[in-house]
Amino acid sequence: CWLGGTFTKSAFARQIALKKKETIPAVTATGQIADPEQARRGLISRVAGADRRKPWETLFFNQSFGIPLTQASAGKYTETLGMLRIGPSASNKQPWRLVKDGDACHFFLQRTPGYRHGFFQVLLNLCDLQRVDMGIAMCHFELAAREQGLDGKWVIQEPGIAKPDELTEYTASWVSQ
Repeated sequence: CWLGGTFTKSAFARQIALKKKETIPAVTATGQIADPEQARRGLISRVAGADRRKPWETLFFNQSFGIPLTQASAGKYTETLGMLRIGPSASNKQPWRLVKDGDACHFFLQRTPGYRHGFFQVLLNLCDLQRVDMGIAMCHFELAAREQGLDGKWVIQEPGIAKPDELTEYTASWVSQ
């Protein structure tokens, strides 16, 4: 679990001696669980929330955005994409989109209209949390892929895939090795 705006930034800044041009976009909790029963209930509710995730066919595509990627055609990436689908994101927006093309998986950010410049984002001076979401999604993808024995590397090379709208932007690609 991570927090991206609902924490006291000034307290964290003092603790880590944050410099003037540095920012803390998000934090994650570590340490001992104070109340194991409360933690168990929280885990159950988080797992139960997996059904509130976006459907597979709205997140993953086959060669272009117009063709949903089926679990059968995801092949060796089926479990990895399943783990990516249930990963965390700010406000559960799941802004990542993935286009699988052969052995490459191209990651795109599908921005939520008004989210970056919404009232609370401006009021709280939040960073671009959808970019943070992309980094977390890429990390989840890589960790799940490696757990499945799938080797690859990240490259930044625009794949030339037509984007569905102006809210969609290319981020990076995972290329099998």
